[in-house]
Amino acid sequence: MTQYLDFEKPLAEIEGKAEELRALARQNEEMDVADEAAALDAKAVTLLEDLYKDLTPWRKCQVARHPDRPHCRDYIEALFTEYTPLAGDRNFADDHAVMGGLARLNGQSVMVIGHEKGSDTKSRIERNFGMARPEGYRKAIRLMQMADRFGLPVITLVDTPGAYPGKGAEERGQSEAIARATETCLQIGVPLVSVVIGEGGSGGAVAFATANKVAMLEHSVYSVISPEGCASILWKDAEKMREAAEALRLTAQDLKALGVTDHVIPEPMGGAHRHPDVAIASVKSAIETMLKELHNQDAQSLVAARRRKFLDMGAQGLAA
Repeated sequence: MTQYLDFEKPLAEIEGKAEELRALARQNEEMDVADEAAALDAKAVTLLEDLYKDLTPWRKCQVARHPDRPHCRDYIEALFTEYTPLAGDRNFADDHAVMGGLARLNGQSVMVIGHEKGSDTKSRIERNFGMARPEGYRKAIRLMQMADRFGLPVITLVDTPGAYPGKGAEERGQSEAIARATETCLQIGVPLVSVVIGEGGSGGAVAFATANKVAMLEHSVYSVISPEGCASILWKDAEKMREAAEALRLTAQDLKALGVTDHVIPEPMGGAHRHPDVAIASVKSAIETMLKELHNQDAQSLVAARRRKFLDMGAQGLAA
């Protein structure tokens, strides 16, 4: 069953009416509703195009958070073969908000790491809604270092509201774990590519996305803080999240202009949640392109380019 966002309510009414007509026709074979249903379908397509033609930053946030949007697990299952999950940080526990392991992409051995939000109530609780704890970042560090040792490209899939801010996480060194994960990204001498597939929230995202090449899905977002959090700090009113979303310049298009991301991956009309297979195929193509761009570069060049990329970040947008 399709879940509609607030701004999609007019679309929900039209598509609902078309489905009601078809349901009545299935109950009464003598009814001929084909023409009426087709007209409603055409109207729905036009409305969908109008709604998504020029989404505001806040609406892009809503699309990026859509519960039916493909998650890390969906991408791993669809894009990689021989995936072997690796668990634990060898220190405290295994954080289910972060998944990763060895896999093959088109026959090439790689290390894939990503945030996983979960797809239903049970799995969302288990995955802590994609909010990693320190052991999640330490697991990622371990996997990146393993990839570096064996010369494997690292692919990260970013989809998190941010690192978990709970008391236990802070007691176990949340900020230190994030900082060390970011440092590890800057140190490993293998190709590192990252795709923001939904939300890229704060340092919890940076710890995975300090990469040679960064891509973002068209309706994904990437920001130092959520619009609600920003509004609460600046205006003491979380309801001003729309204004905050505008000010944060968190869309893929804004970040491409600023040089934060290298590629904007087109999504199917209506967002990745409407046609997950199409979105997943587009992400695969982007990953292949980014890895090809880094092919045959030695470790020293990869590390130097990665560091220079982040030192220069924002200069392109400021110059404009």
